[in-house]
Parts: sequence; C-alpha cells; structure tokens
Amino acid sequence: MTTPETSPAPSPAPNRHAKKRSAAAPGDAIRDWWGNLGRVQKWAFGVIGFAVMTLLPIYTPGFIDTPGVSFDGVMAQFAMIAIVAIGLNVVVGQAGLLDLGYVGFYAVGAYTVALITSPQSPWNQMGPHGFFSSDWAWLSCVPLAIAFTALAGLILGFPTLRLRGDYLAIVTLGFGEIIRLLADNLNDVTNGSRGLGSIAFPRLGESKVHDGYFSGANAMGNVNNGTWWYWLGLIFVAVILLMVGNLERSRVGRAWVAIREDEDAAEVMGVNTFRFKLWAFTIGAGIGGLSGALYAGQVQFVAPTNFNIINSMLFLSAVVLGGQGNKLGVIFGAFIIVYLPNRLLGVHLFGVNLGDLKYLFFGLALVLLMIFRPQGLFPVRQQLLAYGKRARYLLRRADDSKAAA
Repeated sequence: MTTPETSPAPSPAPNRHAKKRSAAAPGDAIRDWWGNLGRVQKWAFGVIGFAVMTLLPIYTPGFIDTPGVSFDGVMAQFAMIAIVAIGLNVVVGQAGLLDLGYVGFYAVGAYTVALITSPQSPWNQMGPHGFFSSDWAWLSCVPLAIAFTALAGLILGFPTLRLRGDYLAIVTLGFGEIIRLLADNLNDVTNGSRGLGSIAFPRLGESKVHDGYFSGANAMGNVNNGTWWYWLGLIFVAVILLMVGNLERSRVGRAWVAIREDEDAAEVMGVNTFRFKLWAFTIGAGIGGLSGALYAGQVQFVAPTNFNIINSMLFLSAVVLGGQGNKLGVIFGAFIIVYLPNRLLGVHLFGVNLGDLKYLFFGLALVLLMIFRPQGLFPVRQQLLAYGKRARYLLRRADDSKAAA
C-alpha cells in the first residue's frame, strides 16, 4: 500500500490544444509566429516587407503578373482598397459595428476633392480666383476630405449608434444609398450622372516635356503613374497602420474590444460604449475619406455609379476574408479582392471570361469561409493588451511548476 508521500506523481493531463495547434491552418501559424515576435523584430520584418512591396511594381515576378491589365494600375488600386479595408476594420473588426454603407464615406471623400478642383463644379476653388493653387490643390484637399468625411461619420453616428446589429446595418446601408442618390440628383452641384472630370492630382515632376509623375500621361517604362500612386498609397497605409496600432494598445482599443465581445458587459463595467463607438465610426469614416481622395486624384473622374452598394459589399468582403480585427489580415483580403479579378481577366474557360465572374467567385469564397473558417484567413490574435509578454511568461512558468510537482 502506497502512502501519499511515496505515491507516484500523476501524469499531466493531455494538452487538448496540442492537437489543434498541430492541425492549425497556415493563417493561424503565420499569425502565431508574428504574435510571438518582439517589437524590434516586428519592426525589422515590417521594414523589409515594406521595401519588398515598394519594389514589386518595378521587379514583378512572372507568376503574379496580370497579363490582361497593367500590374502597376492593379497595385495602385490595391493600395486604395487597403486603406478602405483598414478603416472599415476599425468599425467592423475592432468595435464590432456592422456597417453596410461604408462606400458612402468613400464617396464623400472623392466628391470633396472633385467639387473643389473640377472645372465642371460650381464650387471650383482652383486658379487665380480660387483658394487653392493648381500645383497644390489636390494635396490641400486631402485633409479637407478627411475632415468632412469624419464629420459625416460623426453626424451619422450620433443618432444611430444606439442601434445594434441588423438595425444599425440597415441604417448604414441607407446612408450609402442616400449619398449616391444625392450625387445622382443634385445636377447643379455634382453634374448628376455625367460626373465631374478633370480633377486635380499631385503636380510633381512636371516640365515642358513631361506631364508629371502622377499624370495619366506618364506611362513610360516600369515607373508609370500607377507606380507613383501605389507608392503614395503605401505611405498612407504605413501611417494609418501606425495610428491604428497605437489605438489598439490604448484605452480606446481595449474599450473597442470589450464592446465587440459583449457590449452589455462592457457598459456594466463602466465603459462609455456610445462614446467609444462614435470614436470608431468617426475614425473609420475619416480613413475612408482619405481613400476616396486618392481615388478621385488617380482616376480624375467621379460619378455616382462608382459608389454603389456592390462596392460596399466588396469592401466588407475584404475585411471578412482577411480576418475581422486583424489590420494586416484585412490588407491581404483587400489584395485578394483587387488582384483576383484582374489576374483572371482574359482567361477563358468553356468560352467564358473568368474575369467577369468575380462576384460569383467572391460569393463562393465567402460561403466556404463561413462554413470552414468563419473567423477569416488571418483571425485576430487574442492576447493581453498590457504586459502581455510578462503575463504569458508567468503563466508558462506556473504550468511548468505544476507539471514538475
């Protein structure tokens, strides 16, 4: 008969999560690897990744090239949609607010630039009698686009953010349609369905023989106007990621996570849920306005048909595909949304152009994702936001002590 002092130590219980980790999807492995890196290591990999992304339009690998369309233009479009995805991720992924009309903020930013700089607008402020010089008009309009769009988010959010779930989704859907219908029917201001053209763009590198780096006429060599717009978009993406990352680690970010997980519990614990939801809505709207300003400057033409509900659904698809709450994941989702249709453009199967079936592919992808991986390709990594590394170290040491006892 064995006494308690001499009885063998019980074998540790099998780790139920070990099998899950071994069968983890590639997205989980990448997410966990990134989450376990130190801050300096993350900065180092981030700088390297940014450099690789910067050189991608110049040294394009053949396996990712888009034969049917300019790869530089595709990457410029990707940079714009990536900004949209980051802004929508603040609203949907971090604060848990279902926004189906985010394209409305995108339209407000684009029309702000168009109304101020287009010769067809009655509010044109360019030239000798306007407030903005022709050389700096677009750059001067960017902060205005951000401010006006953030104000639109504040005005929309103040009366509606007391709603939740489907009710909030319907209200935001209506807002997106209201902006589009206003642009279509205010003929004296927005030129109606004919749109506004000749919108200002950055006048950089102009000379007697060159129209500038950002001009549509700059189509020479590997570094054309699409490349320059892509580089400008990457700079904005990096700045926004830094800003959103700091917000995630702040009291505001922790409040957003609490609201997303359980709004009632967060309110009981003293979180002013309405104020923090309004913060998320306003910040997300301002980021969407920035992307709209980029769109207006690059395309130099805006019309109501460019801001329909289908585009709003594509923006939301980028967030859902990439992983709600993961700001790097939604950038990958934006890349899929932009790259896949352009890559399949001109590819025929049974006489059908696969590039024309992008909505079918995205619909199937979302259905499969909801069945097999509802959290997205790169789900957000839940961890302690303050002193996370120290807490994990102490928990791991406690587990080791128990196993050795």
